[in-house]
Amino acid sequence: MISEKMRNMVKNSSAIRAMFEEGKKLAAVYGAENVYDFSLGNPNLPAPKEVAEALVSEVENCDALTLHGYMSNAGFEDVRQAVADSLNARFGMNYDSSCIVMSVGAAGGLNVFLKAVLDMGDEVVVIAPFFGEYANYVSNYDGKLVVVPPNPPTFQPDITAFRKALTSKTKAVIINTPNNPTGVVYGKETLTALADAMRDAQKEYGTSIYLLSDEPYRELVYGGAKQEYPAKYYENTVSGYSFSKSLSLAGERIGYLAVNPECADFDDLVGALGVATRVLGFVNAPSLIQRAAAKCLDASVDVSYYEKNGAALKAIMDKCGFEYVEPEGAFYLFVKAPDGDDIRFSAEAKKQRLLIVPATGFGCKGWVRIAYCVSPETIARSEQSFIKLSQTYGK
Repeated sequence: MISEKMRNMVKNSSAIRAMFEEGKKLAAVYGAENVYDFSLGNPNLPAPKEVAEALVSEVENCDALTLHGYMSNAGFEDVRQAVADSLNARFGMNYDSSCIVMSVGAAGGLNVFLKAVLDMGDEVVVIAPFFGEYANYVSNYDGKLVVVPPNPPTFQPDITAFRKALTSKTKAVIINTPNNPTGVVYGKETLTALADAMRDAQKEYGTSIYLLSDEPYRELVYGGAKQEYPAKYYENTVSGYSFSKSLSLAGERIGYLAVNPECADFDDLVGALGVATRVLGFVNAPSLIQRAAAKCLDASVDVSYYEKNGAALKAIMDKCGFEYVEPEGAFYLFVKAPDGDDIRFSAEAKKQRLLIVPATGFGCKGWVRIAYCVSPETIARSEQSFIKLSQTYGK
């Protein structure tokens, strides 16, 4: 029999993945072109040409034994140094290779960090709405998730509520900017306020609180928004990054953790991250894509593609009379359920072959997430289905 912990995880399995699987079933019945799947944040853009060129170059020019063999659990030292140099140049940090741990995507990195720092009963604070898998990640290492309630309509963190959530048991805070699912970006004022609150709590309780900054959408910012680098504002920051979105490499599972050199217990933390990588069975991040990614640190997909998709989808929502949050980054539109019931709204949408995700799973009832990392044609063809959905609500 499976473990009780896993039984609960299966029971509460991701609504996003469930909707994605439902979409495949509907496509088999109605045809893929007649199903409008906005469920999964799976980039629709191809990887930049630099990625293919880097892969070919590595295979043709590197020693095969070195390229495909084991390396330090934290990753190739030259790759880690390249990442450090890039972050230093872009954000004015002071990283070196010892600060970087290559990871199996951002999700792998977050799990490595939580494995390294959590003891039973330690609290991890998240700000709703948040990526639903955080709950499973934290519980997997016997931590306790503490949720700061959502703060509509801006969905910037409620700093007063955030301060109240910090206790003597708080080990870490997870933030995600640009945010999944809202597309909201945390600016200088927000990051400063969060940092001040954590420093005050550390002083009050005599503890260290880590900020785990989950940054897979860091490069996808538009509409005049500026993406700040959270580690600039708070010394105890570990930044988790993924190339899944910026380079459209979701299936390659490559990313990294960057540990602020000013972090509390830096040496112990970095050592623990390397061991956690091994203990969790990753051993190390995939070698070939590590080296290729290191050569593509200045490359990116065309962010304007997602901005245009967002504009097209917002135009449809306006026509339908649906309220939404103005996205500043990522590729999600956060839409308010007309009657406050996001589960029903998603079910009614599915009747129109529209696959959207209820935000109850993100800790925010009454809203849904619509991923617009799809083809422009999918958005255009979905318009009549959204109009029919709006008519269900008397719009």
